Amino acid sequence: MTNRAILGIACGALMLAGCATESEYTKSQAQLAEAQKQDAELEQEYQDLNKALGADLSAKTMQITRLQEAIKLSINNELLFPSGGWEMSDSAKDRIAQIAKVLAPHQTTKIDVNGHTDNVPIGPALASQGVTSNLILSEKRANTVLQFMISQGVRPDLVSARGFGDSNPVASNDTAEGRAQNRRVELTASVKK
Repeated sequence: MTNRAILGIACGALMLAGCATESEYTKSQAQLAEAQKQDAELEQEYQDLNKALGADLSAKTMQITRLQEAIKLSINNELLFPSGGWEMSDSAKDRIAQIAKVLAPHQTTKIDVNGHTDNVPIGPALASQGVTSNLILSEKRANTVLQFMISQGVRPDLVSARGFGDSNPVASNDTAEGRAQNRRVELTASVKK
């Protein structure tokens, strides 16, 4: 049961029991209406992202998930960054621009940009550039996406970036396929708290 449903049931129960004043009921109804509005906005963003990213979703280079109070978009790192790098290619910029085009115009939701890596140790080439851990690499990649999204109109006060390194795998790091799934950037648009 969603928080909105619980809030609606609680409002009704309070009024039936005679435990709520009219002002408390009005306030509860306003909160419920705002929650429903936010849910409708998220659902519209979800539908718009599905439409804009259809080819990438079909090719399984991106995955989009509608959560209770959020939308999570997981993007395969190979789509965004060269191996061992954190600068986005032109095609990656095109894809992130498509995402920003959907999210930015009427942005009311917070966007978290989370970078993830596999558990393969950092090589000497990256280490010579100051990237001495997967955590640092994931942070650089997340920040690159964040800065580009801001350049495309996403509100800076409603976006943040964080790197997780190899701490949150979604698949086993024992296979090449699993490691590829673990190298990702996740964008989560959630109701502003």
